[in-house]
Amino acid sequence: MTRPLRLLTVGHSYVVGTNRRLAHAMARAGAGEWEVTVAAPEAFPGDLGPITLEPFPGELPRLVPVPVHGARRIHTMRYGRRFRGLLREGWDVVHCWEEPFVLAGAQVAAWTPREARLVYATFQNLPKRYPPPFAWAERYALRRAAGWVAFGETVHDALRVRRGYDHLPVAVISPGVDTELFRPDTEAAARVRHSLGWRDDGPPVIGFLGRFVAEKGLRTLMAALDAVREPWRALIVGGGEMEGELRAWAAGRGNAVRIVTGVPHREVPSYLNAIDVLCAPSQTTPRWKEQLGRMLIEAMACGVAVIGSDSGEIPHVVGDSGMIVPEAEEAAWARAIDRLLADSEHRRALAEAGLRRVGAHFALPVVARGHLDFFRSLL
Repeated sequence: MTRPLRLLTVGHSYVVGTNRRLAHAMARAGAGEWEVTVAAPEAFPGDLGPITLEPFPGELPRLVPVPVHGARRIHTMRYGRRFRGLLREGWDVVHCWEEPFVLAGAQVAAWTPREARLVYATFQNLPKRYPPPFAWAERYALRRAAGWVAFGETVHDALRVRRGYDHLPVAVISPGVDTELFRPDTEAAARVRHSLGWRDDGPPVIGFLGRFVAEKGLRTLMAALDAVREPWRALIVGGGEMEGELRAWAAGRGNAVRIVTGVPHREVPSYLNAIDVLCAPSQTTPRWKEQLGRMLIEAMACGVAVIGSDSGEIPHVVGDSGMIVPEAEEAAWARAIDRLLADSEHRRALAEAGLRRVGAHFALPVVARGHLDFFRSLL
């Protein structure tokens, strides 16, 4: 009997249980063909506080906790020597969910045995040039790599002609969304709205989910909502440096706005279900453009109509399943929001189109099979 192929996937984000759903889906999709192991930090200093490794019920892959050092600065984070021992266990494929230009990415390249195929996954959708030692780390890691996964079309376009990437096999695959967690749920929607002190028969809810930072377009969203003619409510969920500014804006709008922080990831689907239209007004800067817009995929999976800006990967994510608006055109944003507030049938049509798009492109079984097929092609 042929032995299963052995896959080790590693990444600092795996400290959060829901971030390992892709590995779980790969283990499920590759049952009998692949043996999947996940290396995850024992603990990690998250943006909102320390995170201890979170298992989740029914997790299929073997989970191996490993120490990390210097994790407060992700570019200089390193894995402990226990991880080096794990890499010697005889893998067919090592899947590294660390950027090739960070020190941990180069460390994985140095420690992965030559007989294993090493594959990097990257979100980098700008053709950046890094100073030493990060430029050296990237060159070293890519010389060792057998291939790379681009988490989006803009990533592929930015890196496919870059030295080191240009000669390697590449697959364009989304990180995906767990449609068992993110799904339409009217009971959850009612529960969240009631917890916010809102009635079910009030105006439609415009939503935002993510970091409270300028590049996420929150000032554009606030200005657009102030110009909207139709009645609305707004639910803004996340956290970050703009919280004070958001709360000051909300204070002048009575019962229409709720700012919610500290929502655990497991509760995010409930909050998304409480939204009628999700807005992702991301703004491109000289050093950043939207790399994915995960909240768009998650919202579509929950049956929520979406409006996104034309920053970075957003148009590729939304496709024809939502509305795309120029980044900083506040009047255009107000018109788009007004249109969906006034037309419940159009909202419903976009929500249904989003559900179909998620099922075809972003659901974890689809994404997992894409990864496994690419890994096998490298063998």
